[in-house]
Amino acid sequence: MTRTRIGVGGWTFEPWRGAFYPPGLPHKRELDFASRKLSSIEINGTYYRLQKPATFAQWRDETPDDFVFALKGSRFVTNRRVLAEAGPALERFFASGLTELGEKLGPINWQFMPTKQFDPEDVEAFLSLLPKSLDGRRIRHALEVRHESFMTSAFVELAARYGAAVVIAGDSEYPMIADVTADFVYVRIMGARADQPGGYAPAALDRWAERLRLWADGGVPNDLPLLRNPPAGHNRDVFLYVISGHKPVNPEVAMALLERLT
Repeated sequence: MTRTRIGVGGWTFEPWRGAFYPPGLPHKRELDFASRKLSSIEINGTYYRLQKPATFAQWRDETPDDFVFALKGSRFVTNRRVLAEAGPALERFFASGLTELGEKLGPINWQFMPTKQFDPEDVEAFLSLLPKSLDGRRIRHALEVRHESFMTSAFVELAARYGAAVVIAGDSEYPMIADVTADFVYVRIMGARADQPGGYAPAALDRWAERLRLWADGGVPNDLPLLRNPPAGHNRDVFLYVISGHKPVNPEVAMALLERLT
């Protein structure tokens, strides 16, 4: 069965304490609490440093059975001039114990620096390095590109050839590429505002909820930019994370979207 999962980036953030988190909630119980209000979380810590197998196992055990984590891929993989040379860093990342998450291991988001430009040969070399499975478990990959040079059908077709999703950057300063290139969709919306009650206008949340329904049902929204003709429709898993913007309200935005879908 396909699922639409909605969450935020990380779960440790001081302004959420006493607002999203109940006053007095022990910090060690924040993941337990967040995972019962949201259906997914994108882990930021994996971007900055390698984790330990015991840490992944702890996160697995603290969350409900139907919860899923997305992981930010290591910066030591993506923050380099030549992506084709990322092999050793990739091996270290995938040897750090990711599969301890079990069924809760979701997509991996490989975030490129805003200065990283599209080099077809280098990007294809990078895609060819990404494992399709690990310890018998399928691994799904998403590419978060943030330079306008990636806004070409050549990049979209390359991602589709390798079955990698292109991260859809919603309500942000980064280029938006809304083409579906995998059997799942990965969205990061970044438009929460301090001067808007609840972070987002209700009409904007309604639009995002409708887009999520369309993607999950195999459709393609007609109000987002595409660089090629959309592929034949089929049901898809969809992941959306409320990131950046006015971060203190991001859990509220995520829960409002979840409510619209249920």
